[in-house]
Amino acid sequence: MSSDSASTNLTNHFLIAMPGLEDPLFARSVVYLCEHSERGALGLVINKPCDISLKGLFDKVELPLMRPDLSDDPVFLGGPVQTERGFVLHEAIFKDADKPADPVYSSTMIIPGGLEMTTSRDVLEAISSGSGPRKVMVSLGYSAWGEGQLESELIDNSWLTVEADVRVIFDTPIDQRYEQALQLLGLQAWMLTPDAGHA
Repeated sequence: MSSDSASTNLTNHFLIAMPGLEDPLFARSVVYLCEHSERGALGLVINKPCDISLKGLFDKVELPLMRPDLSDDPVFLGGPVQTERGFVLHEAIFKDADKPADPVYSSTMIIPGGLEMTTSRDVLEAISSGSGPRKVMVSLGYSAWGEGQLESELIDNSWLTVEADVRVIFDTPIDQRYEQALQLLGLQAWMLTPDAGHA
C-alpha cells in the first residue's frame, strides 16, 4: 500500500478499526468502501447488525420475502448517515452480459471489484419475489467522509486498510468478520496497539 494516502483510491477496500477508535458504532468495525475519491468516501459497516431481521424489514416495507435463506439474516447498521434509508450491497447483476456497465436496478452504484450498492426499492422487490441477487447484505444508513477526512483519519492511525474480499462480507459469520479482515493483512487483533497502524 502506498504511503501517499492522498493519491490512493480505497474503493473496494476494507477499513478495519484500530483499537484507539472508541466511537461505539466504529469500534472494532469493518467498513466496506463503496466509493473513495478526492471528494470524500462512502462505505457500509459490515459487522454491526441491528435488531431487525430481513424478514422484519420486508414486513415493514410491505413486501413478502420468498427467500427463506435470507429471512433470519440481520439488517446492518451501515453508518450514522441516513439511518432511515436502506442500502443493499449485492453481487453485480447485468441486464445484458455484453454491457456490464448497465445496471438492472434504477439507483445502483457500480463498484469496481464485482459488487453493486443499490438504494432503490426495485432491488427489494426482486429479492422479495425470489429473484434478484443471491448474495446480499442490507444496511440502514451509511458511513461518509468529506474531502480529506478519511485521509486524515488514516494518518491518525484510526484505520488499517486492505483490499476487500467478498467472502468476508457474504460468507463469514458476523462475529468473525473483524478477525477475518485482519487476517487479510496477516494480523490478529492481539497484535494491534492503539498507536500502531499504517495508511
